[in-house]
Amino acid sequence: MQFFEALWGYIAISAPYLLLGLILSGFIKQFVPMEKVKKWLGRDNFGSVFKASLVGVPLPLCSCSVIPTAVTLRKSGASKASTSSFLISTPESGVDSIAVTYAMMDLPMTILRPVAAFFSAFVAGTFQMFFNKDESEKDPEPKIDKKACCGSGLTNNVVKAPLSTQVKSALRYGFKDLIDDIAFWLLIGLVLGAIIQVLVPENFFQSLSVNQSRLLILAVGVPVYICASATTPIAASLILKGMSPGTALLLLLVGPATNASNIMVLQKYIGKKGVFLNVLAVILVALVFSFITDYLYLNFFQTNWAVGELHDHEMITWWEKACGAVLSVLIIKGVVSDKVKPWFESKGKESCCG
Repeated sequence: MQFFEALWGYIAISAPYLLLGLILSGFIKQFVPMEKVKKWLGRDNFGSVFKASLVGVPLPLCSCSVIPTAVTLRKSGASKASTSSFLISTPESGVDSIAVTYAMMDLPMTILRPVAAFFSAFVAGTFQMFFNKDESEKDPEPKIDKKACCGSGLTNNVVKAPLSTQVKSALRYGFKDLIDDIAFWLLIGLVLGAIIQVLVPENFFQSLSVNQSRLLILAVGVPVYICASATTPIAASLILKGMSPGTALLLLLVGPATNASNIMVLQKYIGKKGVFLNVLAVILVALVFSFITDYLYLNFFQTNWAVGELHDHEMITWWEKACGAVLSVLIIKGVVSDKVKPWFESKGKESCCG
């Protein structure tokens, strides 16, 4: 019973902000001119790296969906440096995960998270420029591969649809495509957050040194994939159990940006050295921001986490409950659509073949 109360508390407190994030994500997807983004990423210089790092911060793509997008950009002429920057800042941060961070944590962490994502992406791109240059010295001109772009939403239609149609498409992306993409991992994150809150003793991480906690997070966060929205309830729960805010930020950065499966895929497009440089940049910048965050919270910020109020269910407003109900339906729909339905379809095909 305690577990379900904690799980509902996490869903309710994050729902209004996550739903807002889904709406904003849809409008960004619909109205940001991605052809212009491809042109920004085409050159192997600091300007392209800066733009790629900045553009990736608000984009609503998790680590799974950013790979085909980045591959398309790379094939279209984007440099290794700008592709790497885009690959890191995009899954580490997005309007949906920023909104959930504000809901479950506080304003300073909401600001620190995307800022750290930008710097880790910029450093990774800079590493690529100096240590893993493109084979051609000439800056590649972006080429439009229409077949590759069809599946990634990177083309702009010559004839623009009416505004009402574009708004519908934006909402459809946010409340169907994106939530279906992240629903399973978001549910995993919410469940783990609730389990940690119920089972892990209070001040558990105070028995470990801060540096030991950091090493533990790196050991788990680098190879294992956790999407940006899903890491937030986990990090919030760990803070309540005594983990430092800086160590929690470490999880928020390395969890979404690095994982074993993506590392294997990316070797083909930016090389083993490129993958190593990306992981190194993420770890180094995440550690630096981890220390900075702990210093800021120790000396300037108060740790008044929104998620810390979950034990008092009277604090959950009717609006949060209503949004929580909507989010619950969307998560269930997303898990069924993305995981359960394909599983039954594959089983059906196997039985037919047999």
